[in-house]
Amino acid sequence: MSLAFCGNENNSVAYNVDGGVLNNGCFLDALNVVPHVFLLFITFPILFIGWGSQSSKVHIHHSTWLHFPGHNLRWLLTFVLLFILVCEIAEGIVSDGFSQSLHLHLYMPAGLAFMAGITSIIYYHNIETSNFPKLLLALLIYWVLAFIMKTIKFAKYTEHGIGPRQLRYCITGLLVLLYGLLLAVEINVILGRRYMCFADPTEVKPPEDLQDLGVRFLQPFVNLLSKATYWWMNTFITSAHRRPIDLKVIGKLPIAMRALTNYMKLRKAFEEQKKPQGTAPQGPKLIWQALRKAFGRPLILSITFRFLADLLGFAGPLCISGIVHHISKDNRTIQQPMTLLGIYFISSKEFLENAYVLAVLLFFALLLQRTFLQASYYVAIETGINLRGAIQTKIYNKIMRLCTSNMSMGELTVAQICNLVAIDTNQLMWFFFLCPNLWAMPVQIIVGVILLYYLLGISALIGATVIAVLAPVQYFVATKLSQTQKSTLEYSSERLKKTNELLRGIKLLKLYAWEHIFCDSVEETRGKELTSLQAFALYTSISIFMNAAIPIAAVLTTFVVHVHISEDADLSPAVAFASLSLFHILVTPLFLLSSVVRSTVKALVSVQKLSEFFSSDEIGDEQETRAMLTSGSSNHNQNRYQAVPLKVVNRKRPPRDDWNNYSLQGDHEGDRPSHDMDQDICIKITSGYFTWTDGPPTLSNVDIKIPFGKLTMIVGQVGCGKSSLLLATLGEMQRVSGTVTWNSSDMITQVREDPTDRDAAGDGDIRKRGAVAYASQKPWLLNATLVENITFEMPMIKPRYKAVIEACSLQPDIDILPQGDQTEVGERGIILSGGQKQRISVARALYQQTNLVFLDDPFSALDIHLSDHLMQDGILKLLREEKRTVVLVTHKLQYLPHADWIIAMKDGTIQTEGTLKDIQNSEPELFEQWKTLMHRQDQEFEKETVAASMTDLERKNLRRAMYSREAIRTEEDEEEESLESDDDDNLSQVMRQRATIPWRSCGTYLSSAGLLLLTLLLLSQLLKHSLMVAIDYWLAHWTSHVIAAKIEATARNCSVVQDCGFSHSWYLSVFSVLCCLGIVLCLATSVAVEWTGLKVAKELHHSLLNKIILAPMRLFETTPLGSILNRFSTDTNTIDQHIPTTLECLARSTLLCVSALGVISYVTPVFLIALLPLAVACYFIQKYFRVASRDLQQLEDSTQLPLLSHFSETVEGLTTIRALRYEPRFRQRLLQFTDANNIASLFLTAANRWLEVRMEYVGACVVLVAAVASITNSLYNQLSTGLVGLGLTYALMVSNYMNWMVRNLADMEVQLGSVKRINGLLKTEPENYEGLLTVSQVPDGWPRQGEIKIQNLSVRYDATLKPVLKNVNAHINPGQKVGICGRTGSGKSSFSLAFFRMVDMFEGRIVIDDIDIAKLPLQTLRSRLSIILQDPILFSGTIRFNLDPEMKATDQMLWEALDIAQLKPVVKSLPGGLDATVTEGGENFSQGQRQLFCLARAFVRKSSILIMDEATASIDMATESILQKVVMTAFADRTVVTIAHRVHTILNADLVIVMKRGIILEYDRPEALLDKEDSVFTSFVRADK
Repeated sequence: MSLAFCGNENNSVAYNVDGGVLNNGCFLDALNVVPHVFLLFITFPILFIGWGSQSSKVHIHHSTWLHFPGHNLRWLLTFVLLFILVCEIAEGIVSDGFSQSLHLHLYMPAGLAFMAGITSIIYYHNIETSNFPKLLLALLIYWVLAFIMKTIKFAKYTEHGIGPRQLRYCITGLLVLLYGLLLAVEINVILGRRYMCFADPTEVKPPEDLQDLGVRFLQPFVNLLSKATYWWMNTFITSAHRRPIDLKVIGKLPIAMRALTNYMKLRKAFEEQKKPQGTAPQGPKLIWQALRKAFGRPLILSITFRFLADLLGFAGPLCISGIVHHISKDNRTIQQPMTLLGIYFISSKEFLENAYVLAVLLFFALLLQRTFLQASYYVAIETGINLRGAIQTKIYNKIMRLCTSNMSMGELTVAQICNLVAIDTNQLMWFFFLCPNLWAMPVQIIVGVILLYYLLGISALIGATVIAVLAPVQYFVATKLSQTQKSTLEYSSERLKKTNELLRGIKLLKLYAWEHIFCDSVEETRGKELTSLQAFALYTSISIFMNAAIPIAAVLTTFVVHVHISEDADLSPAVAFASLSLFHILVTPLFLLSSVVRSTVKALVSVQKLSEFFSSDEIGDEQETRAMLTSGSSNHNQNRYQAVPLKVVNRKRPPRDDWNNYSLQGDHEGDRPSHDMDQDICIKITSGYFTWTDGPPTLSNVDIKIPFGKLTMIVGQVGCGKSSLLLATLGEMQRVSGTVTWNSSDMITQVREDPTDRDAAGDGDIRKRGAVAYASQKPWLLNATLVENITFEMPMIKPRYKAVIEACSLQPDIDILPQGDQTEVGERGIILSGGQKQRISVARALYQQTNLVFLDDPFSALDIHLSDHLMQDGILKLLREEKRTVVLVTHKLQYLPHADWIIAMKDGTIQTEGTLKDIQNSEPELFEQWKTLMHRQDQEFEKETVAASMTDLERKNLRRAMYSREAIRTEEDEEEESLESDDDDNLSQVMRQRATIPWRSCGTYLSSAGLLLLTLLLLSQLLKHSLMVAIDYWLAHWTSHVIAAKIEATARNCSVVQDCGFSHSWYLSVFSVLCCLGIVLCLATSVAVEWTGLKVAKELHHSLLNKIILAPMRLFETTPLGSILNRFSTDTNTIDQHIPTTLECLARSTLLCVSALGVISYVTPVFLIALLPLAVACYFIQKYFRVASRDLQQLEDSTQLPLLSHFSETVEGLTTIRALRYEPRFRQRLLQFTDANNIASLFLTAANRWLEVRMEYVGACVVLVAAVASITNSLYNQLSTGLVGLGLTYALMVSNYMNWMVRNLADMEVQLGSVKRINGLLKTEPENYEGLLTVSQVPDGWPRQGEIKIQNLSVRYDATLKPVLKNVNAHINPGQKVGICGRTGSGKSSFSLAFFRMVDMFEGRIVIDDIDIAKLPLQTLRSRLSIILQDPILFSGTIRFNLDPEMKATDQMLWEALDIAQLKPVVKSLPGGLDATVTEGGENFSQGQRQLFCLARAFVRKSSILIMDEATASIDMATESILQKVVMTAFADRTVVTIAHRVHTILNADLVIVMKRGIILEYDRPEALLDKEDSVFTSFVRADK
């Protein structure tokens, strides 16, 4: 055919211009070419110059995105314009199809316009990026021209009576409108930016975030196209292959998404809710309304997007129906189109009857639908993440103000608070994410049912009823699921609690040979958990089965009814396949319904919990409550953050010399406290009654004063309320009555009640007291380096730091640590002993520059030298020099002479107070009692004898330091050499590993299931999917035959098809059989998968627990407890609940994808050619995505850990933080952690959207190719219409399956990480439990005598480490009391562990009662000896269980043991006596009492050898001396080895061993050693005085 612009028929009306040029249709079209050509010619050079010079253009970060006014509107209009131009091109081509020659003018101008439209938006984008608005002039001219030309054309059409019945008329009208709007937008830019026609162009600054180079999350700032397709993520995701994504790469959050911004939003919403007094909603309702107010708007946007997407989703079935219908029309003759103005026109109905047009429309509808859907997801998730940040901040602010009593009395545990943060905030986030579904589902269902009715009539309603009836069943299953999940959770948290205790006390359990008792108890809980998991698996499989079976059932019933109801059933392929895909659409919302409902219920519960938490007691004193009442009830958060600078200023100490002037000034200001107090008193409590709970007061009738700048000591027996007194002073206890007055000269600037201050700090946070450096009894460490723990947010002052380290003698410890003082401690101080923790905690208190220092029993875990050194250098020297007021709680009475003021306590009241002289005069008995306790004579009591041993001690410390330094240095050198060689290959190898899927872990996982299950799994899956395809294929076959029969009937003139011998029944019965088989197989596969999952979960946990329990101690000393616990918590949970479902989804989506592509290729083999590039695209998309996704998921997890640990840390160290007034700094840290976690979550979301959009676009291309190919095939090669329908239905579902496949692949990869980690632990070598002798060969009562011979013993902790004991020889006779003493780290404890074979004895042997212990089974050996450890460990349960978990002892024996340990009265007074409960870690007893329980535990086990490892470290002297006597009497006939902490405890031993660096220095009777002046033991004893 020849080609001409206006066509070249002979009678060509086309060139006829008799009625004037403008009345020629072809000329009108030609005229329309002009503006487009103009734009293309003008902009191309500019764009090329621009692109050429872009390299030279300095890339100002993203300040480039200065959006011109009307930015988004312009993008929207351009998209609409392009779509309509595509329609115009299509219309031209279709209407041209009727004539003999090609009329270019019908579609060429539209094509040019399309190019110009694209050019215009690219041009605009480049100008906007380079911020050069003057160049927009070209676009302005273009819009004007285009608008004028189109208007002329439109006017002419109207003039000639061409009306809306003709499609081209409508298109032209729309284009006029669009060009007009675009022109308006362009003019608006001129008005907004004033770049021409105005004298002064406006200066525009980019938003704040964009000036910050750290912000890399660009979603809020990029243009509309990039927003919709996540184009800006491309570089980010592809770069993940080159280097791993970490926090540096993802940068900072944009300001609008930061936790602080959102918290402010939320708080404002809360405040507004509380304004109207009478009507203010209460409890959960308040929270919901505030959330709605703060985060409601983006949700509405998300819901709108969702509606649009759902409505566009129905385009698929309709287009399929149209295409198949069009192909199956027998008469393909179409009437001649109208000819007006010399050109052809067609109506919109004719246009839409063209199959190719429908295919293209379907393509566009799919693109749009997917884009809207992803946008809806993204907005919802982003809102959810913002909300989570805000709520976490709010929870944290509440924690900062919680009452301490809530914590210690177990109303709120750390775990509960962590759950609020970890679980409940996430539940809320998920609820917000699923929220759009709640609104979109009903719409989707209603529209779907209407369309089905339109296709199938009444039978459609019956099919829909099947779905509707089964939906409640599904809901029932879902609720059951959540119930079983809840009970599983209860069991697993109970199991975790037990596992946690087991791991924390593992040393004790091994020493007492109790591992198996605890292991069995964990296994028992695990058994219950597995029973619960079975139910969970059952319901999960039912749920999976329902989701697969419901559509099959619905389709089956519908078609059966449809065939039976109407005699002449119109079951054409068009109807059948359209209804098939409609059913698929309908099932989705019903499938989601259950999870949405579940999520809603969970969110309601979470909000209930949150509201209870927000209303729990806060810390308070009268002055505060007054402030609170006047300023509205939720004042406590007001301007929290702005207050930081103010408070910091307030906290600055005035210089020393000005103190006096200051206090005078304070007096004039009406300084209430200081009038009724002396200037030299810092704190005064008058007739104070304090309580923790509502019960009787813990402290009663307290009258004390603490002098200013002096050292005050508080002494008294264990449990008499010393620590409580400190906390009461700090305002942590509830004050029943009385007053606590803080003197103004402590911190003058703070006391003036200045109204501006009060507002700034919210609730009168500036109380009557300043900051207090407080070291609690239980040392509290941050998860940070050692330096950070000591400086604790204060600036680093080198000399001061050195002095503090020296005073706390931490230097030797620092030298031993792997990275010196940069070593991470925390995770409850993983590598540190109790004493080290305590010294760090004291060092922190000394380093802080506050006037007041509270030390709560700082010597409890220190040996005598360290205590003396700390007392002398730290308390007496450092603190005295700085004139700081010190309050010291202690059991060490020998320090009393140093005290300026002494407070003696007894049973929660003050026994007496005063200087030592006062007490000597007023309370002589007490004074005498103290004297005897101190083992002193009167004259020694006055003078201090410390100087002598100090130099000695320092020298030793130095030597020790050098030794450990050198040891470390040599190790480090060796390590460095080995590292350097590995480093180069390492990175490339790691990168390679990151790109591959961990098949090995997958193998481990599946092999745990066993062969039988695996074959069952594979077979059922393959069979099921073959059946699914068979069902649909049969449907195609059947419907094609229906049409063939119809054509035949018309040929044979049968009025009804059936008369011509065609019957549905045979097809129907086959169809029914196939469907039923399919349903059965669905059930089989879902059960098989869950069953496999259960089996694996059972196997893995069992082997893991048994491996860990038998692992050597070394494992627990080198691996952080947290990481072992994580294997039992998160990883086990993943294997229990997540991997089976992911596996099932992965298998299903992969097989569906393969079968869909197979069917399409079968229908139209041409499709295979197009498949190749699409497959390549998919491969690269998933490859890049998987790596990035895994990194981001790990990043999200790893940023969540510090966030959660910051919460638990804060809760545990609440008193310390509040005492120091450090709340603002901790809030600041919280915001950093939250933002880090949120940015990782946001990037993860964006990456998921990135993947899905790309996969959906590939899917849309598949649909387009499949549609065009099958239409052509059908029109020219007589392909049966049923198969066309089949191919298209499958093509529509491909993109969904592909998405699921890649997402599940990525999830699977992350989840298999759990299997890999557990597998890593399973490789540990267990201790050698088997002995050479069997249990029966060991004599029954062994060891009877308790004689110990140690021959040439050398011991090390690990084969790679240096020995800690070298060639030790000793002989201990039966019944001897042996004391072992030596410096910290001299090998005393290793000595005791050697008896239990807890360490590697690589030379020599220990013989007990003539049996070499190396020959005994470990279990037997350990069960026959007893030991008391330095750290008291109690387990949760009853007192009886703690003393005797094996349940062997009688009550009488237990009471006897308690009596020996001085605990009988305490236990008698408890409810339940022996069956009284012990909370986790024994928190409901004081440190001293816990130690006594451990003693009692050793007494219950009547073994003839007892080893005490520094067992009396945290007991006061009175109790200790009683114990010493008891041990001597109750154990008169047994061998006792005491590792001494305070040397005087072993003065009356039969034998003393002095150790140093793993060798025995001195070995003799104590008397003999004391006679030698120069013996090491003598120097120890002197130092201890």
